[in-house]
Amino acid sequence: MPRSASGATWILWLYSEERLPAERTAAFAALQTQHLNVGRAWAIKELLRDLWTYRQGDTVRRFFARWHGWAICSRLEPVKQVARMLHRHLDGVLRYVTHPITNGVAEGLNSKILSIKRKAGGFRNAQHFTTAIYFHCGGLDLYPR
Repeated sequence: MPRSASGATWILWLYSEERLPAERTAAFAALQTQHLNVGRAWAIKELLRDLWTYRQGDTVRRFFARWHGWAICSRLEPVKQVARMLHRHLDGVLRYVTHPITNGVAEGLNSKILSIKRKAGGFRNAQHFTTAIYFHCGGLDLYPR
C-alpha cells in the first residue's frame, strides 16, 4: 500500500515553499522527513516551478530533460502523466519561456462578451449586441464632466 499524507496534513502540501506560514514550518519539516509519496510529488512540482525563471531555450531544454527524467522515474502515475503532457507540449512551453505572452486577455474579453450575451437572453439584432459589447467592454467614462 503506498504511503501518503493522512488527516489534515494535505493542506500543507498545497503551499509553495515561500508561502508556507511560519507557524506550520515545523509540522511541514516533520512531514518531509517521512519520505511520503506526496512529499516526492511536492518536491517534483516545486522543482518544475524553477523552469519559468529561465529565458534561454537551450537552458530550458536541459533543465526540462533533467526534470522529466526525475518525474518519469518517480513511480507516481499522476506525476508521470503531467510529465508526458508537458513533454508533448514542450515547443509551446519553450515559446512561452522565451516570449512570455499568452492569450489570457483575449480569453477574458471573450468570457465577458459571452456573459453579456447570456444576461441579455438574446438581442433583437446584431447591432444591439455590438452596442452592448462596446458599452460593457469599451472602458467609457459615462459620468458627465
